[in-house]
Amino acid sequence: MAKLVYGLSQSLDGYVDHVNLGPPGPEMYRHFLEWTRSSAGLLYGTNMYTIMRYWEEDQSDWDINEHEFAAMWRSKPKWVVSRSLKSVGANATLIADDFAPAVDKLKQELSGEILSGGPNLAQSLTDAGLIDEYRLYIRPVVLGGSAPFFAGPRPPLRLTASDLMPEGIIRLTYVPA
Repeated sequence: MAKLVYGLSQSLDGYVDHVNLGPPGPEMYRHFLEWTRSSAGLLYGTNMYTIMRYWEEDQSDWDINEHEFAAMWRSKPKWVVSRSLKSVGANATLIADDFAPAVDKLKQELSGEILSGGPNLAQSLTDAGLIDEYRLYIRPVVLGGSAPFFAGPRPPLRLTASDLMPEGIIRLTYVPA
């Protein structure tokens, strides 16, 4: 049985914003690459999938790490929960209706970790009781606003680990209480 893990980088004040947080440094980039590589697949909502589609086509200005991440990302199975998208790219499956049974079925059929990112989908997954673990990567930056890590009421959580990561990042791991 797979474990559904919601994880994202956030600012000290609790916001997720890939533009204003900027890309991770080399050590954290490698961490996220390896974490994604070891996953059973990726679960996205419309917004996060649209952002991540950046990796579908190689760019001439990418370095070797970016090419490596893109190749790995393209190889991973992806599931996209969306009512607005009519189609998704290669190696992706659209879940247009009644996402909870579809995600539960994925968890039953796969092993390892299914990674999910994006606060809107995470809130729906939390409400459905489908997230098994939350990984908050807290970066030493204050944004003052943007999308919050939790899009709705914070679920009751229990801390299971805290780790000092490279670049002054702290990873907090929680499970539903």
